[in-house]
Amino acid sequence: MIPILLALASVAPHVAVAASHGAKKPVAAAAKKKVKSAPKKPAQKIPDPQASVDATRMIDWIASSRNNAGYPYAIVDKKAAAIFLFDAKGKALGSAPVLIGIATGDDATPGIGSKNLAEIGPAEKTTPAGRFLAKFGWAAGKQRILWVDYATSVALHTIPPGNPKERRVERMLSPTSDDNRITFGCINLPRAFYGAKVRPIFQKKGGYVYVMPDTKSLEEVFPPIRVQPFLNASAS
Repeated sequence: MIPILLALASVAPHVAVAASHGAKKPVAAAAKKKVKSAPKKPAQKIPDPQASVDATRMIDWIASSRNNAGYPYAIVDKKAAAIFLFDAKGKALGSAPVLIGIATGDDATPGIGSKNLAEIGPAEKTTPAGRFLAKFGWAAGKQRILWVDYATSVALHTIPPGNPKERRVERMLSPTSDDNRITFGCINLPRAFYGAKVRPIFQKKGGYVYVMPDTKSLEEVFPPIRVQPFLNASAS
């Protein structure tokens, strides 16, 4: 045993000492150093949208008239590219930026719901304005989504996987609403906002989605809002 230890000592003294004490081979000094992980990128903050004048009027009108009929509801503000969510009693649950149809306009092209995406022209990619009773249903690929208007194939869902050149995430996170027009007409939401707030309150029995106009007047799309000044006067 002694000759072996002496031989080892002549080659690697620290190994010989370790062997004589029954210890494990020491780890090399370089291996002991902890590998520094790359610093994590800070999470991108979702912009806090500000409601347009029309959306503010709509919020006040629904609260005073109870037009939501006991359902939870959401207001999609196309001018601000934002959504404002409320429970059945009118309590604000939060807001988030959205992506909407690439073309301006408040009407859906007749028969667009039966067209394939490749058949839809640029001018037809609008998000129609109006009051819709939205409910969950099935879509292609056995996906369950929140249909805003099934007849025109307009749904409210998260950003789908697609062409990276569209930069949908970057558009949604940008501080302005100018670049939020990119969809075929559907309304895209941040995944966290959709999963934590929209889906839980809409999945049981649905709810109303009010899509604000961007070319028509608010009164043209929602005629009952004309009585809002009288409701405000009676309330005061």
